Amino acid sequence: MPDFQRSLPAVLTFAATDPSGGAGLQADLLTLASMGCHPLSVVTAITVQDTSGVEGVLSIDSDWVSDQARAILEDIPIAAFKIGVMGSVENIAAIAEIVSDYPEIPLIFDPVLASARGDEFASEEAIEAMREMIIPQTTVITPNSLELIRLMLGDDEDRLPIDRLARRLTDLGAEYVLVTGTHESTLEVINTLYGDSGMMRADRWQRLPGSYHGSGCTLASAIAATVARGLDIEEAVREAQDFTWHSLKFGFRPGMGQFIPDRMFWARDEHDEEGDGDGGDRGDGGDGAQSRVQPEETESRSTPAGTDGLGPRH
Repeated sequence: MPDFQRSLPAVLTFAATDPSGGAGLQADLLTLASMGCHPLSVVTAITVQDTSGVEGVLSIDSDWVSDQARAILEDIPIAAFKIGVMGSVENIAAIAEIVSDYPEIPLIFDPVLASARGDEFASEEAIEAMREMIIPQTTVITPNSLELIRLMLGDDEDRLPIDRLARRLTDLGAEYVLVTGTHESTLEVINTLYGDSGMMRADRWQRLPGSYHGSGCTLASAIAATVARGLDIEEAVREAQDFTWHSLKFGFRPGMGQFIPDRMFWARDEHDEEGDGDGGDRGDGGDGAQSRVQPEETESRSTPAGTDGLGPRH
């Protein structure tokens, strides 16, 4: 019998579709459901893509984007917003107007500017619209280092230190900035959380071999899920990284392109509570959670082990 008293925290994601199921809307829905939330969705664009790259993007009319969101919001109370690819400047404006009506609801923004192969998702005009309309309403924004540079500098300025660029984002109105180290040439992936007072924590993760399709979508959706479940930001970010790292460790390669995170890794027979498993065919040794790099002392308030973990982003 259905339990009429039972309720799951609902998260509304604005994103583009991905027929491969690796990234985009499909990644968001799988992640949110796996982490104990009820996923709600607004389609912003339809893509033609596989696990190797994006061949085409068709933006949804902004009126349809607004109508999808309003229909859901008038019916179901939500606990968090998550924003990914928005598809057009018009859609950015429409989404900004919608979320502005719900200032008390946390907003997690994954600023997807390009795929791992370099397929563009955002023009300079769109980036400017993000800076003006979305970032000032954002609770947590999750750029990798390359996205952070493009968001804050474009192509015409010399590179500034990451902490100064993160500060620019908080100056624009973002409450928290989680900069992922997926594109840095380091043995570990170091993800750093900043607030308006500077660095709050730095989490270090073993860099897994291979290239992953949908790691950034998974991380941002996982943060939306943990925030929707009531965790404070630091704990939400830590738990979301842990989930993402394990989904990548137990990832799989369904086609001829990148690996896809297994967001249901915890339900597989080969996975136990310690994270032990065969590790797929990526050569990661199959040590599960024990393969994580332990945190080193930093100047952050806390530095637990933790990921976006990982390989290249989308």
